[in-house]
Order: sequence, then C-alpha cells, then structure tokens
Amino acid sequence: MKAIIYNYKIWINEIEPKKLVPILNELLHKSDYKVLNFVEHNFSPQGYTCLWLLAESHLALHTFPEENKSYIELSSCNEINNHSFIEKINSWIKENGLESKSAKQQITKP
Repeated sequence: MKAIIYNYKIWINEIEPKKLVPILNELLHKSDYKVLNFVEHNFSPQGYTCLWLLAESHLALHTFPEENKSYIELSSCNEINNHSFIEKINSWIKENGLESKSAKQQITKP
C-alpha cells in the first residue's frame, strides 16, 4: 500500500450533535468504511467533539455553537471510499439546505 492520505475538510452551519452524529455514521457505513471505535466529549458550557476511528483512518466532528458552525474532517487511505463519502455528504448538505465552505474558507458571521 502506498503512503497516501486523502483528506476532506468542510465547515457547515449545523451544530446539533444529535443530528450530525447519526448522519455521519450512516454516511461512513454507506461509503464502506469500517468503524473500529467512536469517542465523544461535550464541552462546558458548550461545544462538542467526536471521532470515529476507521480501519482506513478517521473522521472528526467539532462543533462551535457560539459561531453556529461545525468542522468535519475525513482522513482516509482509501480513495474510492473517500470519494463516495464526499458525494454523499455533499448531497446531504444540499438536500438539507445547509451552507458549507471548504476548510480553507471559514463560515463567517453576517
């Protein structure tokens, strides 16, 4: 196997973990990722971080309620699964009328 990591980073304007976690979990499974473990932490007074450990690397979610945005990052050594996940999450974002920006650009407050 070549030492290649495919990375996908995006900001979205959805911050509710109870909504995001099941969706991201479903998208991982539909993209044929093998989830090895899942950990999460709620910050006080606000904010949330979780991580899916994948056989192919990891997916992380970080919420920033004070700015009404979340950061999602997928790192994977499987190019096919990576592209599948990107297609599926972009469709989900569009279907739900969410705003998104690549991680190189941040969603800013109006």
